[in-house]
Amino acid sequence: MPGFLLEVGTEELPASFLSGAITQWRSRIPQSLAANSLASESVEVYGTPRRLAVLITGLPSQQQDREEEIKGPPAQAAFKDGQPTQAAVGFAKRQGVELEALEVRPTDKGEFVFVQKKTPGRPVADILTELVPEWIYNLEGKRLMRWGDGDVRFSRPIRWLVALLDEAILSIELVNGSLSVKSDRISYGHRVLHPEPLTIPQASDYVNTLRSGYVAVDAKERTATIQEQVQATVHKLDGYTELYPDLLEEVTNLVEWPSPVVGKFESEFLNLPTEVTTTVMVSHQRYFPVFKTSDNKELLPYFVTVSNGDPSKSATIAAGNEKVIRARLADGQFFYKTDLSKSLESYLPQLETVTFQEDLGSLRAKVERIVKIAGQITSQLQLKEGDNQNIHRAALLCKADLVTQMVFEFPELQGIMGQKYAVASGESPEVATAIFEHYLPRGADDILPETLTGQVVGLADRLDTLVSIFGLGLIPSGSSDPFALRRAANAIVNITWAANLQINLATLLQQIAADFAAQYNKDAAQLTTALNEFFLQRIRTLLQEEKQIDYDLVNAVLGENDPEYTERALQDLLDVRDRALYLQQIRRDGTLDKIYETVNRSTRLAAQGDLDTAQLDPTSVVNPQLFQKPSESAFYDALVQLVPQTQAAQQSRNYQLLVAGLANIAPTVSKFFDGPDSVLVIDPDPDIKRNRLHLLGLLRNHARVLADFGAIVKNL
Repeated sequence: MPGFLLEVGTEELPASFLSGAITQWRSRIPQSLAANSLASESVEVYGTPRRLAVLITGLPSQQQDREEEIKGPPAQAAFKDGQPTQAAVGFAKRQGVELEALEVRPTDKGEFVFVQKKTPGRPVADILTELVPEWIYNLEGKRLMRWGDGDVRFSRPIRWLVALLDEAILSIELVNGSLSVKSDRISYGHRVLHPEPLTIPQASDYVNTLRSGYVAVDAKERTATIQEQVQATVHKLDGYTELYPDLLEEVTNLVEWPSPVVGKFESEFLNLPTEVTTTVMVSHQRYFPVFKTSDNKELLPYFVTVSNGDPSKSATIAAGNEKVIRARLADGQFFYKTDLSKSLESYLPQLETVTFQEDLGSLRAKVERIVKIAGQITSQLQLKEGDNQNIHRAALLCKADLVTQMVFEFPELQGIMGQKYAVASGESPEVATAIFEHYLPRGADDILPETLTGQVVGLADRLDTLVSIFGLGLIPSGSSDPFALRRAANAIVNITWAANLQINLATLLQQIAADFAAQYNKDAAQLTTALNEFFLQRIRTLLQEEKQIDYDLVNAVLGENDPEYTERALQDLLDVRDRALYLQQIRRDGTLDKIYETVNRSTRLAAQGDLDTAQLDPTSVVNPQLFQKPSESAFYDALVQLVPQTQAAQQSRNYQLLVAGLANIAPTVSKFFDGPDSVLVIDPDPDIKRNRLHLLGLLRNHARVLADFGAIVKNL
């Protein structure tokens, strides 16, 4: 079975584009083959800075013939008095068949015209010739450029094209204005180690042929080589390094034949904060720093870079890298000393000169809003005076480092330098730590803030951003979220859950929205509603995706078109989390099944009554004088006993108490519905009917303290 090789040779591709292109082809090419009825044994995508390639094995030489049934117009429109109409003629012509091939068949919607159409399979070479330009031109990426005088864009100029079906060249031409690139079997090796052309005999020889030219086309192979080389090199230095995943991926996509190079720098630069030095190395220079041990992250005056050059020239390469990092670290040293010459608080006036968002004023204005929101949170939490003071101070200083020279040059160090400058300025450890922590989490896999001060300031910062950006009408839509508002809302919920902060999010949103609306002449109610809906979506997503709660149980705690549940969720984020987790637990252990039928049957019938859903006490809404059967009295007595259990569950959020009570009452309710003492709920007497519906409504209301059982799917 034929194998097919496609290699697109280019000028050096950006690492980010190469990574994305490999991912896109791994997904799209198999889909493209399947859409054209082409099976394959394997699809391997390769990429280096100078090429993007795919090797497909086990292709058929030709598509299989396809036979399909095509439905045409209704029979009454296709034939009149037994003669074909223009509708039939047109349908036959479009399908490329004679009129005699049309068949009339009955369907659920009447008789229609059908045709059995047989499409011969095409040679795989013809199909691939059409698909290859689509695979190349449909690649997405940032800052694509014109590589000829035509309109075709690609990440970098395309210089050569290899297209082999086994040993035969598949004729493909990429045309871009007056320039064109025609397919051949000629590729190119490493730019320095093997600048001569490489002839690929057949598709299956691709990987070995390129390796002979000092090109490892498999990114996974290069990654493994780099890991091994760097670890071995650092071991010789009696040190340890961290193989940062993002750095490892980027370096992998910058080299074709990796080789490690050791560089060193002056020990005086070790006096810089470790975060500064590692940021220079990792983020700016793409070096691997060397630490003393895995436990002791104290730096040694070395680094390891991965070269794409000639290994025999390592000393020259090292000298060049050392010169660059020496200059960068000298800059960092100057920035650090200059920044430390002033207290962190003294930078606050400079925040007036930095715009947060063009319609929202300066960073200084944002800080003032953060301070106010942090105060609103501390009021809800009823904290001690010392905690309040720390939170106020941290909120005031949390953005001050943004105008220091170090953070201006290295934005990745925001918060990190703020913490160090706060310590140097004599701020308390709680305030200094919070300045760093209020940025946490910085991404999906990052840690959460651990101190109360950091948690509150982090919440205040994100709440201000959310309300302010929403207030301007810049609400995320689809995949567009330029201000990372979804991430901010997720962080607010996750911080609250992780720290068990008893905050009323609904009240906070209402207060902050009202302040914003008053300042910017906006509709506070409309803004609050939009924010509430946004947070409910985030809570739903987090419960399902991060907490692994079944979708119907999430619906049961958030309510489906039930304002009572949605308000309750935003008023107490801890409660909605606990109820969802508990429902999942009792589904798994079978307890939910024991109460499901009883509660659901009661809920369905109770909907015909008029009892308020907040009512729990039967003594004021049920008249025992109207009872006609012992089962009614037993039901009533059981509800009276259930009240303290439900109230205790509400106060302590220990919903096991409530479920235990519902399980105990279930047999009593069963006798109310079925058996010798059962009753007809919908009694002809309206007073008796209402009395019985109230009994059922009360049971429903007790269950509603946990969830809306009507939203739960049985035996999911």
